Amino acid sequence: MMAERKKIRLFGDKAFYKMVFTVTIPIVIQNLITSFVSLLDNIMVGQVGTESMSGVAIANQLMFVFNLAIFGAFSGIGIFTAQFFGAKDEEGVRHTFRAKWFICLILLGLFVVLALLKGEFLIGLFLQAGDDPAKVSLTLAEGMRYLRTMLIGLLPFCISQVYSSTMREAGETRLPMIAGVVAVFVNLCFNYILIFGHFGAPALGVVGAAIATVLARFVEMFINVAAAHRNLERFSFIRGAYSSLRVPAPLLKRMLVRGTPLLLNEFLWSVAMSAVQQSYSTRGLNAVAAMNIASTVQNLFSQAYFAMGSAVAIIVGQLLGAGKFDEAKETDYQLITFSFLLSLVVAVLAAVLAPLFPRLYNTTEDVRILATNILRIMAGFMPVLSIVHCSYFTMRSGGKTVLTFFFDSFYMMVLVFPTSYILSRFTSMNMEMLYLCMCSLDLLKAIVGLILVKKGIWINNLVKEAA
Repeated sequence: MMAERKKIRLFGDKAFYKMVFTVTIPIVIQNLITSFVSLLDNIMVGQVGTESMSGVAIANQLMFVFNLAIFGAFSGIGIFTAQFFGAKDEEGVRHTFRAKWFICLILLGLFVVLALLKGEFLIGLFLQAGDDPAKVSLTLAEGMRYLRTMLIGLLPFCISQVYSSTMREAGETRLPMIAGVVAVFVNLCFNYILIFGHFGAPALGVVGAAIATVLARFVEMFINVAAAHRNLERFSFIRGAYSSLRVPAPLLKRMLVRGTPLLLNEFLWSVAMSAVQQSYSTRGLNAVAAMNIASTVQNLFSQAYFAMGSAVAIIVGQLLGAGKFDEAKETDYQLITFSFLLSLVVAVLAAVLAPLFPRLYNTTEDVRILATNILRIMAGFMPVLSIVHCSYFTMRSGGKTVLTFFFDSFYMMVLVFPTSYILSRFTSMNMEMLYLCMCSLDLLKAIVGLILVKKGIWINNLVKEAA
């Protein structure tokens, strides 16, 4: 046992970092551009007014629940995809590809029905009676206009995710990156045209922002689908993928057993996060606007540890599928260490630049100051979140989905949300102090994550089990 511990190194060699950069740089580039354009999108909507920006932010909170439900469902299936690819089992990859189609269509139908029937009620939960009634009414109307238009883009979004997630799990991150980069620039261009009415187009405000996003999702879908079908040598699992709808019952059962906790995890986590955001909204529309600004900017700086989480899922997942358990464990330690140090550097940069971004918005000085303070708190906890993120993906890579459920959404439901509810309803603390208290809970989660990673209970070969 002692000999095994001595083999573990926290820092890799040149070959290790070359491999990490090969996997992560395309993901970082795509996500950075996506986040940057989202920031510009947010700024452009913010020029229309604080109420429009807040309405869009609340509607996007509902879209966030759907997006994470898709992510969770595909994550459970993707564990098998990565390990099947590592074991060079093309038929296994083909089965997981089909399973993604089934689940995304089911989730799509459920969300569209819910949004159409209960959209106004859900958006209204984020609006407080104590605010100006005219502002509340305008925020609700803008949020619903945006949400109804965004529903059109959900189908191309799902199709794009089916293809891009499978390509990434097969080790190909460049092609989805290209699709994402093109899509975000389409989004940016049409935002400029349709929000403000340039080049003879009508000024559509938040509806224009939604239309631009829908168009971008169709573009991304077409590029991802074309890339996969034109590179059959690289993605040979596409051959025959549509010749049958069959997914073997034993494998489907295993994917459901492993994947359902992840689906529930992402869904419940996103619901809990939305509930936490609703708790923040008790501090008024200024808090809603400030959190929207700060969260959008934070997404730009968080891509460092987001990409490292993807690297853990891909690299460690493939090593586990190939039966290289010792290498998987050491690689995981090195990925977590690198992610922490990288996030530390990015956090310093984010804290220094925090006052600049809120100045780009057409909003009040109170909102700008509050957004700056929240951004600095966010920056301080980025290294902690990097550990949490990589720990989550470590457990996921080995198929320990029940464990990830307790680590992630159960933690959110039983500790984070109740804490936010109590502090927001039964104390008079201001928004900054409320947010700081909530972020502090991630310290405990990071410690638990490191303990679970060290124990090695996540080391598991799903491919042999499924054989």
